[in-house]
Amino acid sequence: MTELAANGKPIESVWDFPRPPRVERVDWRVRVVHASATVVDAPHAFRVLETSHPPTYYVAAEFVDLEVMAPSPRRSMCEWKGVAEYADLFIAETVVREAAWTYPSPAPEFGVLVHHWAFYAQKLDGCFIDDEQVTSSAGSFYGGWATANVTGPFKGAPGTSHW
Repeated sequence: MTELAANGKPIESVWDFPRPPRVERVDWRVRVVHASATVVDAPHAFRVLETSHPPTYYVAAEFVDLEVMAPSPRRSMCEWKGVAEYADLFIAETVVREAAWTYPSPAPEFGVLVHHWAFYAQKLDGCFIDDEQVTSSAGSFYGGWATANVTGPFKGAPGTSHW
């Protein structure tokens, strides 16, 4: 029998996640809130699972308030997914630089991520899977979201770059 965490989901260790990463659809509600505004409210998402990282959740643009987002000049390269483009959030009087990213032309294995956005929980007021507020990855390199069923230790905190 599979052991379940307090959130009712099976317990998963990030050390059992694959490398190269795997993308999978989840039918869990995903929400992002900042400065009292709901930026994302999606009934499902894709999550990317990679060894040592909490899952990164990507939501379809149709569930994102794109009116509060503006392109950032930042780009980064993922050896698996390709080139990421970033966006800043502008909500009321607040600006959150490089709060979200997308892969406009990902590698074929990650083609389902086209027109999907991921968000840094560590930069925003609240990110939720179903009704559980996630814990963000340490540092700012990884954008994974940890829930009660995801166990570490997680890469990203100071002193873990050699893992």
